[in-house]
Amino acid sequence: MARVLHIEDDPKNRRLVEKLLVAAGHEVDDAASGLEGIRLAVLRRPDLVLVDINVPDLDGYEVTLRLRGMASLRGVPIVAITAEGDRETSLAVGADGFISKPIEAGKFARTIERFLEGHRERPDEDTGEIRLREQSQKIVGRLEEKYVALLEANARLEEMARLRREFLQNVSHELATPMTPVVGYLRLLLNEELGPLTPLQQKCLRSIESSTQRLRGVVDTLLDVSSLETGRMHFYARRYDFLEVVQNALRATRDDLAERDITVIEEPAKAGMPALGDPEKLERAIVHVLDNAAKFTPAGGEVAIAVRRCGPTGAEYELLVADSGPGIDPEQISRILEPFYQVDGSATRQYGGVGLGLAFASRVTEALGGGVSISSPPDDEVAGVRLSGTMVRLRVGARAG
Repeated sequence: MARVLHIEDDPKNRRLVEKLLVAAGHEVDDAASGLEGIRLAVLRRPDLVLVDINVPDLDGYEVTLRLRGMASLRGVPIVAITAEGDRETSLAVGADGFISKPIEAGKFARTIERFLEGHRERPDEDTGEIRLREQSQKIVGRLEEKYVALLEANARLEEMARLRREFLQNVSHELATPMTPVVGYLRLLLNEELGPLTPLQQKCLRSIESSTQRLRGVVDTLLDVSSLETGRMHFYARRYDFLEVVQNALRATRDDLAERDITVIEEPAKAGMPALGDPEKLERAIVHVLDNAAKFTPAGGEVAIAVRRCGPTGAEYELLVADSGPGIDPEQISRILEPFYQVDGSATRQYGGVGLGLAFASRVTEALGGGVSISSPPDDEVAGVRLSGTMVRLRVGARAG
């Protein structure tokens, strides 16, 4: 029994070939495009390759050239099978045989057997050289067309990215402008500077204030990410204590953690972690990391936090935040730090947020001489425990980068 790879975009032809070869005792792998065929050839190591000349993306000639150049497929017969291809060109680019369509069902299996037994067709040397040169010129022409198309596509993508940045910046400012009087008047009402309130009115206004603060946080993050992407964010160089900034951020999120009945496990840390940078932006970045841990940790779960010195000379500080949540698919970890990317981006997703928090934290810490990395499950113990979910490692330099 032999393993045959059949590269053909027509499902009817694939079914016919499979039926004939399986009946003859062979195993058949199918590919509907040239690129998929190359991938399967590398993965499956077939005993024979059947390739249609008119397949999508790379045509059969280009596929044959690519397969013939692979050391792992050296000696594997490649047979062109097509209604419109040229026999001499097929042989010139490396095929060992040529079968015209429509195939003769009664003879097809025996023809394949002959190639498996060592039969090979050879091109006429003079004709083959001419055909190979002609095909090479066609391939160069196709590559040139694709290169031009890629340049045009890249230009369009760059323009779309520019428009997205401008749109993000404009929307952020448009949202931020009406927020200022809303927050101001809410504070006047809650302080009863415009008259006394009943307990029910106080409760309603506090609920409105909570939602407003949440919206303001989203708007502030949009403004921050917009400023970072356009290179307009200014970072201050002030003396601060890294541990103190972490503790401030933890105080800002402790109520949310408590509401979800999440146990916070802290590793004792020594004070005295002086640094030079922008503590306000760093605190917002850490709040995003902690909010993210709270969001993905189920009620009654655990979040472990540790603050340490790191780096070869201890000139860096790191915050480790691990959770007992569901974790992240390894294939998605590399994209988590992209702006707006969410593991579950559907309208019915379980977790809230707009996918900006970790992106903001990553860019801020990079500006402060560090960065953010993610492991799932955690690759280190945090506060003496190794939780099952995700760990975020946030680093900054002792001096601004």
